[in-house]
Amino acid sequence: MTDVRKLLNEERVHEEKDLHRGLKDRHIQMIAIGGAIGVGLFLGAGRAIAIAGPGLMLSYAIGGVAIFFIMRALGELLLYRPVSGSFATYAEEFVGPFAGFATGWSYWFMWVVTGMAEITAVAVYVHYWFPDVPQWIPALATLAVLYLVNCVAVAVFGELEFWFALIKVVTIVAMIVIGLAIIFFGVTPLGPTASFSNLWTHGGFMPFGTLGVVLTLQIVMFAYQGVELIGVTAGEAQNPEKVLPHATNGVVWRILIFYVGALIIMMALVPWNELKPGVSPFVYVFERIGVPGAAAIVNLVVITAAASSCNSGIFSTGRMLYTLAQFGQAPRAFGRVSSKHVPSIAITFSAALMGIGVLLNYIVPEQVFVWVTSISLVGSLWTWSIIMIAHLGYRKAIAAGRVKAVAFRMPGAPYANWLVVAFMIAVAVLLSLDPGTRVALYVAPVWFALLGIGYRFTKSRALLEGHVQKSA
Repeated sequence: MTDVRKLLNEERVHEEKDLHRGLKDRHIQMIAIGGAIGVGLFLGAGRAIAIAGPGLMLSYAIGGVAIFFIMRALGELLLYRPVSGSFATYAEEFVGPFAGFATGWSYWFMWVVTGMAEITAVAVYVHYWFPDVPQWIPALATLAVLYLVNCVAVAVFGELEFWFALIKVVTIVAMIVIGLAIIFFGVTPLGPTASFSNLWTHGGFMPFGTLGVVLTLQIVMFAYQGVELIGVTAGEAQNPEKVLPHATNGVVWRILIFYVGALIIMMALVPWNELKPGVSPFVYVFERIGVPGAAAIVNLVVITAAASSCNSGIFSTGRMLYTLAQFGQAPRAFGRVSSKHVPSIAITFSAALMGIGVLLNYIVPEQVFVWVTSISLVGSLWTWSIIMIAHLGYRKAIAAGRVKAVAFRMPGAPYANWLVVAFMIAVAVLLSLDPGTRVALYVAPVWFALLGIGYRFTKSRALLEGHVQKSA
């Protein structure tokens, strides 16, 4: 364990020299908010409402509790060692070398796959205004712009993500404020029918029973994908001891306001059975309210949400490959940084693979989005579980006197850790119930088998290099 800790300290030294702490407090706060608000809410909520009705709010609340504990565990680990490798680094130190290897590569793979989905989503939404433009053009243009932004400087990434997140926040807050005005003061054509009673008078609060609530958990957890992104920003955050706990603590309030709050207002304004799975509930509600150009406004917001997710994906994949290269678990070239202090080679490699999404959209346009989002969710479930297990290892190391405790601590350990891990396993099982999401469970064993082969290869290479150095 001493050798591992020495390697981790060397990684910290490399990061301090290579990377630039250019992310300010407002950047980190908005990155945390933007990670929690994405296409899963703006589009996925329609499908989830059709399955669970108003009971969907319970799904978001249950998933939100799990996310709260995950983020508190991650926040405690971040204060102990604020590095860009984040959960991969903690897995390496407190779980084992293979866990670190598998977590780093799985998180990288998850964001590459998510990036494929998001650039495809942008292309589809652009068709609203330009139906004759070939789909690959806006997809490629989006990827190219975001790639260049990530190669310039970390502060530019932070600034772009700040404005992306702000657009999403303003849209949701506007809907909540307008909705409350309609419900309490009866303005607009919806006035006479808008009421909180809509939450329980159309078949009950849970019209499809407990099963409906349970079946939406996989959709809900996909919507929460990205909240852990603040962990990847740790190595480039200004004043991490102050900023990271603040951002982590805000997760539960963002969940209550932006998810549960938005759903309550939407289904109070319009009966849940009027909302259709294939239509964004935000578009439908804004149109019913009578907002001019509602569909165009929300379409722009959804494009922003997708671009924001892809932007975050390019950022996080580059940093994760950088960390893996520091550990000797990825090609050394990925550990190099440009004159702008960004891992440009790692970013270029990741962005190039995201471009495969355009090809997949051409080959299987109907299935690609469900397939890739389901596969990416498996990566998130693994990452979230590893965070909780690594946190257990950290607490044991504190008890043994090997590491120092930090003031920011996760409540409920160790029981909360195991409950969250069990919940992640249950969500993975739910993927098997839908033929569209079941593909993720076929891909997962293949992926982890490839990781096993890759890990053995890197260990063999490390042993060989060590032998050569001794001989020299």
